[in-house]
Amino acid sequence: MQVSKKHTKWIAFAILVIVSLYIIFPIAVVVMNSFKSRLFISNEPFALPNETTFVGLTNYTQGLMKTGFFSAFGYSLWITLASVFFILLCTSMLAWYITRVSGKTTSIIYYLLTFSMIVPFQMVMFTMSKIANMLGIDNPIGIIVLYVGFGCGMATFMFSGFIKSIPIALEEAAMIDGANPVRTFFFIVLPMLKSTAITIAILETMWVWNDYLMPYLTIGTEYRTIPVAIQYLRGGYGSVDMGAMMAMLFLAMLPVIVFYLACQKYIIKGVLAGAVKG
Repeated sequence: MQVSKKHTKWIAFAILVIVSLYIIFPIAVVVMNSFKSRLFISNEPFALPNETTFVGLTNYTQGLMKTGFFSAFGYSLWITLASVFFILLCTSMLAWYITRVSGKTTSIIYYLLTFSMIVPFQMVMFTMSKIANMLGIDNPIGIIVLYVGFGCGMATFMFSGFIKSIPIALEEAAMIDGANPVRTFFFIVLPMLKSTAITIAILETMWVWNDYLMPYLTIGTEYRTIPVAIQYLRGGYGSVDMGAMMAMLFLAMLPVIVFYLACQKYIIKGVLAGAVKG
């Protein structure tokens, strides 16, 4: 029996709804428990707040005081914005160069960057933290260099895929009109990379903002980012202030969720563009 197109659409819709609920449910649980007393979170984690368990904004105020959230937010915001900006700037220029200039050197650079995408961070984290300390880049400014290094593989790969689909005649026309390579890149090529750049920005932002290991290993507790600060809600002997932790987790997720929702229309377009092969 052949399934009609209408039934196929309904099946696809039902699957997508189930997947969406599966993704949204953990976030809803965090938000729900952020308004409950910590005494009831472990016993009734999936129950809605009621007149007995509801504590209003108490968890938020306690979490803000215990974690130094605003200071951590400032460090996380600076590191994320600076890292993503330099990743986009450096990798877009690099991708344009290795795509337009064919040779053994550019091929080696491209394949090394592609290979770096499959190397787990855990394999190099201790060596990296030691070298960062020796070079004096174990601070909120120096860590940006590390993020650019670790984030350039995927970004270069996606940018290169899209640049291959751009007709080279556009660049040749700009150069005939007197534009040098720098002007050609910033005024001709870069505007056409908008959708891919936004896609990469979203992916890199989610990675840098939520990263725990690299800030903890390099800049330590002196300059706490949000993921590191939230871990300090864990007390001695395994005790955890679950109410404050749930509140801080929700505040930590909120900026990335807002940023993603604002830019989501570019994601599919950018991913598909980055997958084009010349």
